[in-house]
Amino acid sequence: MTLDTTQRSEPAADQVPVQPWNGMTVLDLFCCAGGAGMGYHLAGFEVTGVDREPQPNYPFAFVQADALEYAAEHAHRFDLVHASPPCQHYAAVTRWRGSAEAHPNLIAPTRDLLTGLGRPWVMENVPGSPVRPDLLLCGSMFGLKVRRHRLFETSWHAFQLTAPCHHHRNQIPFAHKDERAFADAMGCTWMTNLEARQAIPPAYTQHIGHQVAEHITSAAPDLAA
Repeated sequence: MTLDTTQRSEPAADQVPVQPWNGMTVLDLFCCAGGAGMGYHLAGFEVTGVDREPQPNYPFAFVQADALEYAAEHAHRFDLVHASPPCQHYAAVTRWRGSAEAHPNLIAPTRDLLTGLGRPWVMENVPGSPVRPDLLLCGSMFGLKVRRHRLFETSWHAFQLTAPCHHHRNQIPFAHKDERAFADAMGCTWMTNLEARQAIPPAYTQHIGHQVAEHITSAAPDLAA
């Protein structure tokens, strides 16, 4: 059920670099403030985000709705579906506090929905989650000064082809007193500090976006047959 109409955050949109469209669209589920969405935009996709909560800084077309319900009705209109279900259930800090059960565990229902869509999909979450580690990406692989490991499960045979993960003393550690520096180092300059806590660096999905665009293009003759 859609809770609100499509909107676009104009202030955040002003920070979106102009990028040639590759002719493909992506549905960004559980989008938050758009770290994943920005990466797909940089890879050439037209991006639409869905989140149950208002996202005033999301820089692309946005629908406030239950992500899984919206995808069940509308995902067929998109070339790619990306999902970042809430990570708090599996986050290390949540386990340390013993509060995992207070947070939703949506990975299994998200996977069930994605596998039934009949189109390419990506699911992202933190290490320690039951996301299949087809890709493990870190900021150091992309020259970013942040250590932020994330797992990606894909519907096609994804491959790494990035520099090895290399942590060094010049990286910016996450700390509440340095949250702005950490967010900016991730490339999430349009977000608030609080929004950036839940974000991934756009470089991750830019890398994946280029891969999946090639996959979709190469699979097109088979789909048309």
